[in-house]
Amino acid sequence: MNKPTETLREKFSRRFLSSDMPIIVYAVMAGSIVAVWSAQAIAPDLAMNLFSELLGAAFTLFIIDTLLVRTKARRWKVVSRQIDYLIARTGNRLRDGMATRIFRFVPDIDPEADKHTNLASIRRQRETLFNELSVLSESELEQRIDENEVFSERMYEYLNEKAEDIWDILNMKYSEYLAPELVSLLMDLHTNLRDTAAHIRQYRKADRFTDEIDKQYYRGIGAKGITLTLKAMLDLVNQLKNAGYSEAAPIAAAGN
Repeated sequence: MNKPTETLREKFSRRFLSSDMPIIVYAVMAGSIVAVWSAQAIAPDLAMNLFSELLGAAFTLFIIDTLLVRTKARRWKVVSRQIDYLIARTGNRLRDGMATRIFRFVPDIDPEADKHTNLASIRRQRETLFNELSVLSESELEQRIDENEVFSERMYEYLNEKAEDIWDILNMKYSEYLAPELVSLLMDLHTNLRDTAAHIRQYRKADRFTDEIDKQYYRGIGAKGITLTLKAMLDLVNQLKNAGYSEAAPIAAAGN
């Protein structure tokens, strides 16, 4: 039986259980202690003094490192669940917004099913859509977007709002505890959201001109740019979901 793949979120949740001290530091310290101990035959007094100093330094280093690990682990334990949820909720909201606003996603809802069943079904349908979109070429992707919505002012504001949400996560108090892989993913997503908004501005710049050639030029480069950044965003939100960061807001239990 294959062992389940550990997600980035699971790795992130236990990253403070191990030392941040490079193993080479302990290796050098251990090697120095062995070398000094071996030199007793040549200069026993000096060797014993150095041995005592090195042993004391190694013990102090170990204690400090252990305390730092425990302190970080304790701090992380207090806030980890909220931070995990915040990132996962932000990822899920972005996926939902992209699906409905950009790609005209209309889920098939069963009126006979309860809200939890329908929510799970909608998430599966949306995942199918994203998997389908992720393999399309840029020209095929351009045909799937809702142009009236994508190139609107409200979409420009929406993308910048989502970019701000991610930027707030990257700049929160505990951002230094975020895994580098997660930070890189969020930064790429933030950049692509900003770039997509910039392409909308480029597309809408056509409205400033009366000449049809000028209009077509700006609309063309705006549309081309958006397909590039949207394709990148699809990949990034899929990576975020596969890393374990896509979670819907809790809803009341059935019957409440």
